[in-house]
Amino acid sequence: MKNDPILTKKIVAGKYKGKSLKLPSKETTRSSKMIVVESFFNTIQFDVIDSVVVEVFSGSGSIGLEALSRGAKRILFMEKDRDAIKALRTNIAQTDPSACEVYEGDSFSNITQVKKRLETLGESAFIYVDPPFSYREGMEEIYDKTISLIASLPLSLTKLIIIEHMSTLELPDLIGEYNLLKSKRFGKTSLTYYA
Repeated sequence: MKNDPILTKKIVAGKYKGKSLKLPSKETTRSSKMIVVESFFNTIQFDVIDSVVVEVFSGSGSIGLEALSRGAKRILFMEKDRDAIKALRTNIAQTDPSACEVYEGDSFSNITQVKKRLETLGESAFIYVDPPFSYREGMEEIYDKTISLIASLPLSLTKLIIIEHMSTLELPDLIGEYNLLKSKRFGKTSLTYYA
């Protein structure tokens, strides 16, 4: 029986450019496409420098670690899947572990801890939310729960909210106190911004 090849993707820019990030199995997580990652970082440009980034449903941590590589000062990762956490910790070890915090377990419960942490740091953050696409088993309510999670975020803790989602999903113009700024489509995946 041959072993599954280890899936990897590289950090695109910044001080860890070219480092290979290990990806967890395709069954449990879906890695953000390169074009999506590039578009996101082109949007926030230099605002990422010295910022805090929260990656909700972080998987391998590719968005957070890309942000770290481009000058973000602290990344809070939120992930529940065991395989993904293992890959995430391996990936963090190649960069700057002192700037990274991993919140293991259900993101919908752990968001309370993360909000407290941001308050303690006295920081507002870029919140990157990449929920599992809802066609997966047991994920039917994921977007409703994600929208509630976003609505629960205080304005004082948030610079910008970015949702990576299925292009077929229509997101509301308003989530809690957040207005839809723009949405960009990349085939089956879209990025939608709220502030």
